[in-house]
Amino acid sequence: MTFHDDKDRSRSRQEILAELHDSLDRRYRPEDVADLVLRALDGQLSRRERTVLERAARYSSRRADRFSSMSTDYARPVGGARQVAAASRLFERSVEVDPDVPESLLEFAANMGREIRWTPDRGDFLADRLNRDAREAAGMDLSKRQYNRRFRVLRRVAAKAGTLGTEQAKRRLLMVGVTGFGADIPLERFVSDADAACFVAYYTARRKTRRKFSLSGRDNPFDEIASMLLDRCADRNDWWMIAQVRTTPDILGRLTDEERGRLLGQWSAVMRHSADVLRARWNPGTDRTTMIVRRGHDSTTWNNLAVAYNAARAGWLACLTSLDALELLEVACPGKVMRLMAADLAAWHRETGGDVDPDTAVWAALPLPWEVLDGTAACPRVTVEAACRTAGLDPERTGWTAPAARRGVAVFRPTPELVHGVTVADPVWAALLRRAGVFSGKGVKPELAADARHGLASGVVVGDLPAADLPEK
Repeated sequence: MTFHDDKDRSRSRQEILAELHDSLDRRYRPEDVADLVLRALDGQLSRRERTVLERAARYSSRRADRFSSMSTDYARPVGGARQVAAASRLFERSVEVDPDVPESLLEFAANMGREIRWTPDRGDFLADRLNRDAREAAGMDLSKRQYNRRFRVLRRVAAKAGTLGTEQAKRRLLMVGVTGFGADIPLERFVSDADAACFVAYYTARRKTRRKFSLSGRDNPFDEIASMLLDRCADRNDWWMIAQVRTTPDILGRLTDEERGRLLGQWSAVMRHSADVLRARWNPGTDRTTMIVRRGHDSTTWNNLAVAYNAARAGWLACLTSLDALELLEVACPGKVMRLMAADLAAWHRETGGDVDPDTAVWAALPLPWEVLDGTAACPRVTVEAACRTAGLDPERTGWTAPAARRGVAVFRPTPELVHGVTVADPVWAALLRRAGVFSGKGVKPELAADARHGLASGVVVGDLPAADLPEK
């Protein structure tokens, strides 16, 4: 992000709040969000509150006059504009369509397909094409080649609609995993409560920070700045909006029973949806006792889906607790889903005397969560409690049969410049190492290997370092 002081000074509070709302669906650094919050609440902050916010805002892109090599957005699915353009040229006509909406793409294909008697449900190239006699009977003045070209292009549009829908659903689950339902908050509601909006924007930015290649685990996203912003929210504030991103007892306690029930339904729906998608991605050959990535695993997709499922499950448990309905777990208590772990990180754990996450043993001992949710496997609470005792875990404090124990408020730390989880001191070097493929688990690009080796030798890597796997000179 690039900021310009003169332009910033002329921006209204509503414009700044609108950018904060836009950040909910993106990946702004907490420092940049803190700087926006300072300007959105200008004139309303106490001296202490401003001091707390300055701890982060002084590292913002606008203040530090530096860029980050890390993207400020999550990858967005590419729409079907190219396929629509190809079909329009071939059929020599234009039909109104939104290429970023799968349903609109299918409607476009069906509209175009009337000319050659093509429909989305009859798009098999071998079984559903019309022969010459059928084309003549339908009044088509097209050669076989021209008919086949049109048939193929409509199949591509339909296929793109399916792919686009799948990728959009995956991104939607990713966003729920890292922000709750924050990305769904309407702009009008968001800007109508500046205090609640600023907490939601900053807290979700903290939740979206990247994982470091480390043995120490992930920092608590609820830091001293998030705590201060939440303290600014009083009874008059929009607690339903806040509950979309933070489902802790103090937040849920401010909702009505009807609101808690609605939120329970939202989390339940996401939990079941993400479990169904995980089922389709599960590789039966995976060793559940280690969850180490193997060749052929799409670990990024799996881990994003696992984050979404676990976030939904945690929200579901929190809502059940707030409604005094945990007895439902006596019938079915679906477990957590473990992320896939890189082999080098697993080896590092072993070398330092550690082992896999104890939760992994519980996950391996229980039926797969999607089988519990669809009723094909039994997993009541007593089964989960027994697996936790065997693994040496408290089932309630670790979040297996109740909301996990709350952690203390974290101290703010500047967001590190990361390349696949490894901290790099300089963003320019970080960009080069990322382009070269260093730390990616794949081969390093030969044409950039010498530059990457020089960067590693010059000490730009300041974080925990796995094997770089650079080619020999």
